[in-house]
Amino acid sequence: MPDSPRLICAIWDAEELLKTNNPAELKAQNSSEICPPDATLRCDFNPGSNDSVALMAIEHGTDIVSNQMELMKLEPRHLPGALKLSQEMGWPYRLEDWEFAAMVGNGLVLERAGHVIGTAMSWSYGPTYASAGMIIVTGSAQGGGNGSRLFDGLLAATQGRHVLLNSTEEGLALYKRRGFTAWGTVLQHQGPLTVAVTQTTPDIRQATVLDLAAIQAFDERATGMPRTAMVAALADAGKVVVIERAGRVAGYAIARKFGRGYVVGPCAAESVEDARLLILAQLSKLRDQFVRIDVYAEDGLGDWLESLGLKRTGSATAMVKGQRPVSDGLAHMYALANQSFI
Repeated sequence: MPDSPRLICAIWDAEELLKTNNPAELKAQNSSEICPPDATLRCDFNPGSNDSVALMAIEHGTDIVSNQMELMKLEPRHLPGALKLSQEMGWPYRLEDWEFAAMVGNGLVLERAGHVIGTAMSWSYGPTYASAGMIIVTGSAQGGGNGSRLFDGLLAATQGRHVLLNSTEEGLALYKRRGFTAWGTVLQHQGPLTVAVTQTTPDIRQATVLDLAAIQAFDERATGMPRTAMVAALADAGKVVVIERAGRVAGYAIARKFGRGYVVGPCAAESVEDARLLILAQLSKLRDQFVRIDVYAEDGLGDWLESLGLKRTGSATAMVKGQRPVSDGLAHMYALANQSFI
């Protein structure tokens, strides 16, 4: 919806103004970034003065904030611009990663003069929970309240759900001001997989389409959230292995292309030992590939991943606004799909 009228000021030289009877026809420097084409113009001018004059743009129909930054829904046309933002941040997303995230979630962008200068996305899991991520504001637009405006819009779009996210150090202050509290730490491990990994456990096998419902049900047990559509999309995009116990699916792991190579995750299991077996089953097929795995520090998998040559390269603070979902007590999520999807 358009905001109430705002005043935007452009300065013209007095001599140029004297040459026309229609001040609205004047062209100011960068006028396309100052006054929108639908603005109604009013001129305050004293013909006896040699001073420059101020021409005010009033009663426009466009939401203009900080040089016409407009908040809008993320659309496919925005994705190349979103990719440039993530590259500016040094994040290794591919265009395909943005396309996948947009397919399974919803997003907002801040746009200025047709350029994407900020993004924020969310993924809903039933009527109760959502995750948030891919929150970026270009460097030149930071510090002017743009990040707050973008994130507040994102929170409003989650419609009162409890919201999970993983925060960088830079984002902690904003999220705390919005009522988020920290509950854990996510460790990022990655690197070329040069170690030969083998997996000979007979209880692990490649999943089939007939396993999807059981995988989705196990994921809900492990996360406490109904992520049916997300799990189906991840399974469709990658390779899935399951571990069976007493003839039932007791854990799963997905490996898919992401960023600089592959990501292993989500990985959910009933014990840390089973989680290691599932991860090894995926790594056994990724020799000499660049691999990333994000795990919770509390589960103690970090040192083990280091021993496989996957170095810890970063961390994030796991946060929640509202109530954190609870697993069923036995099933547990050990490796994340990524730090945005959770």
